[in-house]
Amino acid sequence: MIALQVLGSGEYAPRRAIESTHFDRRFGRPEGWTEQQTGICSRAFAGPDEDVVTMGTAAAREALAESGLEAADLDAIIAVGSVPAQAIPCTAALFQRALGLGRSGIPAFDLNATCLGFIAALALLAPAIAAGHYRRVLVIASERPSSGFDWEDPQTSSLFGDGAGAVVLGQPKDGRAALLATHMQTFSAGADHCQIRAGGTLLHPHADLQAFLAGTYFQMNGRHIFRLASEVMPAFLDQLMARAGIAASEVDAWVPHQASGKAISHLQRSLGLPPERFVSTLRTHGNQVAASLPVALHRGRRSGQLRPGTLVALIGTGAGLSIGGAVLRT
Repeated sequence: MIALQVLGSGEYAPRRAIESTHFDRRFGRPEGWTEQQTGICSRAFAGPDEDVVTMGTAAAREALAESGLEAADLDAIIAVGSVPAQAIPCTAALFQRALGLGRSGIPAFDLNATCLGFIAALALLAPAIAAGHYRRVLVIASERPSSGFDWEDPQTSSLFGDGAGAVVLGQPKDGRAALLATHMQTFSAGADHCQIRAGGTLLHPHADLQAFLAGTYFQMNGRHIFRLASEVMPAFLDQLMARAGIAASEVDAWVPHQASGKAISHLQRSLGLPPERFVSTLRTHGNQVAASLPVALHRGRRSGQLRPGTLVALIGTGAGLSIGGAVLRT
């Protein structure tokens, strides 16, 4: 158990919301088919003036305001989005500049664990905060998956949504808030199930420009991901709860990565818990990749579902294939 508190949280939702009936018409499906298959009623896609830096900065400002801090009070800025704004420099440096801290010297760096970026950040930052190395850290997840869709693929184009979430982490003000446990596993046998092949040095434009351009599109085999995740999830949950020293039934609220309606329903059935024990943004936000966990956490805090003293479990899967979780007392 490590003393840790969410001091503030925020989100940014793009202005343009797209209902699932849009995809029904686009792909010649009966009205209501997309919502039934995905569990999503609407999701937002960013406009030309809503890039990942703009969205993430807006979410960060809300999180800072809620925490009662100024940007200059931060000890570090961490970006955990799955796809950066650009290859170099890191996206966190661009957030630092956008927050007016361009000459501050506050350390800023990226941490990429795809959809599990926020959980990875908790695992790595909590000990540093408890040790006094950092006092207040801003974690930002800003995602624009619509930029990398194959718009002719109904599986991906209808599932994801753009947006940003931000959280300020720090030492508890009341002494009770804590991180009870984190756990993460990677099963790279599923590495090809979810990928963007271009953007690094394995597939570059000097070798094969056409292959490079084709590799810039997001690719996902949702069926294979679901099958592998379903196989490893029960043992993983047992290990996470054992690390936290509690039973799954003691968790007051579950905050899952908003992967899909099917994935969240499967988790609910596996745990034998009613839907009201879960915080879900999928229906109105879609799968926001790394932003889904901090956005759902923020929504739970705002709705009152996550009150001080609440035992919260964050859980999800990401490309890799990785599975991760964290247990917090808020």
